[in-house]
Amino acid sequence: MTLRLLAPLLSLLLLAGAGLPENGPVPEKKPAAVEPDQGTTVATPQEKPDVKPEDAKPEVKPEAVKPEVKPEEGKPEGVTPDVKPDEKPQTTEDGKAPASEAKPENPVDAKPAADQKPPEPVLTIKPEDEKDYAACLVDLKAIGAVFKEVPRIDDGRGCGIDKPLTLSTVLPGITLKPEGTMRCETALELARWTKDAVLPAAKVALESEGELTTINQASSYICRLRNNAKTGKISEHARGNAIDIASFTFKNGKSIEIQPRDEDSTLAGAFQRAVTATGCLYFETVLDPGSDEAHENHLHFDVIERKGGYRYCR
Repeated sequence: MTLRLLAPLLSLLLLAGAGLPENGPVPEKKPAAVEPDQGTTVATPQEKPDVKPEDAKPEVKPEAVKPEVKPEEGKPEGVTPDVKPDEKPQTTEDGKAPASEAKPENPVDAKPAADQKPPEPVLTIKPEDEKDYAACLVDLKAIGAVFKEVPRIDDGRGCGIDKPLTLSTVLPGITLKPEGTMRCETALELARWTKDAVLPAAKVALESEGELTTINQASSYICRLRNNAKTGKISEHARGNAIDIASFTFKNGKSIEIQPRDEDSTLAGAFQRAVTATGCLYFETVLDPGSDEAHENHLHFDVIERKGGYRYCR
């Protein structure tokens, strides 16, 4: 009777034992439930057999299932993107984006630095017109001037003369001292002014001094700015267009110096005012001692080109 009752019980225990994992009893707290494969028998809590501690094996927890990460389109698997969504682009030490990421500057919006100076204009030597130059040489020889042509001058910064000449005699018997380097046009106007204005005025005002023998010049060609300033426009002397007259010397050795003579009631004063006024008939610019302090001791004449035939005479 007892054996009949125990036989079914042992059979039930054997069936229940066949469904248990080899790792021993299931812990009280189970991981996330995983559905068993079909056909596997799972013991209920009531059907747990008594298992001896020595027969128990260490619990092995199933590995957690990691979600599959799909690679980004256009990038191979396993490659980490250079910049994460929440990261900012890297910058260089000066705080600017790398060259590959920097945006092109808009030339319209770009502003020059406060201390940046505008570019200086490029100055060049004006070439002489071949026909005009040849005609000038013919006229200069015909009036009796003595000169020699010299090689082209180019001192940089716009200083120079394309076809310079050195004038030593303004008119027959009237020396330019010292000889001066200038353009042919400047030399020709000097000779014409001397012949048509200076000689008649000297004959009337200073006949007792004898004939005019020397015109003393203070400056002809020289590479400098106007009035020898450190900044400003280039002087017409630097282009061979100007000459400064310091004094006139006569046959008896007397010299008439250029000086402030607006209130001078002598014949020397009248002579200086006469030659200054007539100078504007031959030169585009005439500056005398009444113009400014820079011209208190000489007359400045130049043949600078002006629009509309305008002339500046003071």
